Amino acid sequence: MMYEVVRVGDDALFGEVIRLDRDDAIIQVYEDTSGLTIGEKVESTGTQYSVMLGPGLLSSIYDGIQRPLPALLEMSGDFISRGVFPPGLDLSRRWPFTPVVSKGEHVRGGDLIGTVPEFHIEHRIMVPPSVSGTVKEIYEGEFTVEEPVCLLDDGTEISMMQLWPARKPRPIQKKLDPDTLLITGQRIFDTMFPVAKGGTAMIPGGFGTGKTVAEQTLAKWSDTQIVVYIGCGERGNEMTDVLYEFPELIDPRTGLPLIERTVLIANTSNMPVAAREASIYTGITIAEYYRDMGYDVALMADSTSRWGEALREISGRLEEMPGEEGYPAYLATRLAAFYERAGRVICTGNDERIGSITVIGAVSPPGGDFSEPITQNTLRVAGTFWALDTSLAYRRHFPSVNWIKSYSLYLESLEDWFGQEVAGDWQDLREEAMYLLQKEVELQEIVQLVGPDALPDSEKLILEVSRMLREDYLQQSAFHDIDSFCSLEKQYWMLKIILTFYEKARRAMNRGVGIDAILQLPIKKDIGRMKELAETRMVEEQIDKVSKDISSLLEGA
Repeated sequence: MMYEVVRVGDDALFGEVIRLDRDDAIIQVYEDTSGLTIGEKVESTGTQYSVMLGPGLLSSIYDGIQRPLPALLEMSGDFISRGVFPPGLDLSRRWPFTPVVSKGEHVRGGDLIGTVPEFHIEHRIMVPPSVSGTVKEIYEGEFTVEEPVCLLDDGTEISMMQLWPARKPRPIQKKLDPDTLLITGQRIFDTMFPVAKGGTAMIPGGFGTGKTVAEQTLAKWSDTQIVVYIGCGERGNEMTDVLYEFPELIDPRTGLPLIERTVLIANTSNMPVAAREASIYTGITIAEYYRDMGYDVALMADSTSRWGEALREISGRLEEMPGEEGYPAYLATRLAAFYERAGRVICTGNDERIGSITVIGAVSPPGGDFSEPITQNTLRVAGTFWALDTSLAYRRHFPSVNWIKSYSLYLESLEDWFGQEVAGDWQDLREEAMYLLQKEVELQEIVQLVGPDALPDSEKLILEVSRMLREDYLQQSAFHDIDSFCSLEKQYWMLKIILTFYEKARRAMNRGVGIDAILQLPIKKDIGRMKELAETRMVEEQIDKVSKDISSLLEGA
């Protein structure tokens, strides 16, 4: 059958059926096929490529087809041997299982039957989606993931492990509207181009624009319980940095290592191209599993361009009709199907759990050309577009998100959330800030032609305030002790102060105060230091003091 897993040759290479032509089966092998000869046996397993789901996923580091890299190192040394396929979960480790159901209770797919502590996360053991019945026996104690912990009246045994086909979305009850913000602590994302929980975002950018740092920052600071990070076809040194840094990063919310709530999938550019194509399905299946427990999950795919290249290579080997730039004609369909597995949902089961998967995909367009097929097809399905700009990166402005090219389709659905959780005038402040930044682009064209002295004082003020917005607000260091995360409350007050300065200065100019006197006010230095204020209750008081100083200075002027 299509997508059936097979073992190829004397080395039992892992493969998958990708085309059936009468009595012939075309197989893509997930390993190096060098030396394979005609006449070697091919064994069918009768199952599709499935992901092992259960306790032990968190802090694991896998390759694209869920082989644990530490186990591969132990079994084959520094270079992965062919035909080596250790299980995705440790089958010998015993986990303490605590039941939450009793004998005689009726359960169906998605219902919780017990819990297992996995670091500081409560791993919720669920009834597999296609199973239902009455609990005949429920056990408590320490078990391996394969041993039964629950017996139903029809003889069905339920263990702590599930196997799920990677290419098949897990079932849900209902998908909810994207009306809750994914808080990232990054001002350019939260204020200007927000993404909703369960939403989709893309980060396209050329070499050196900061895609990987942006995704690592989002993994560290976004308000989700679980992170799935997929390194899809990235350079080995970049994945090495991720593998070394994540275990050392401290989760700011719990004070524990970030790796304890993270699953890493590392499929570097020198690994088999077929496994790269499977890696994002492995990641999204693990993300759906934790979503079904009722957790918020952030999935980072870095980068979907390499996944598209894998599709192109496999399509070429199949001699399929190529589409634009050699990509297969079904590229847009595959991308849409992947991003469609994101969402904030009511999970299956009887206890009204709500979980979400927010998918953030990095795109690496060749030469930074946003007109290439991967970027354009992702644009059709992604709700938020964070366009990284090479010129901003060269000026050391990070995050190098271009505020003119970027957009978010979630602004309208999040307006009520911002009004209730932050401030009623949040949307007005954002729109005014965007107007000033867009006006600056128009004025810069005039300045380049005739120079800044030709501008009237009112437009010189716009240039100065937009500079403050860029440098004092949008620019943010991912490595600063304080500024690496900015709460929504602090974001609101910082933005309000800068726009208050603009409003007060404009009124002073209407009373005859010159632009030079305003630009020399010492309060501008205090505004520039706002981002360095600690995240305490004093922030509002300090910023309120800045606001009063602005008023007194400008009124005195």
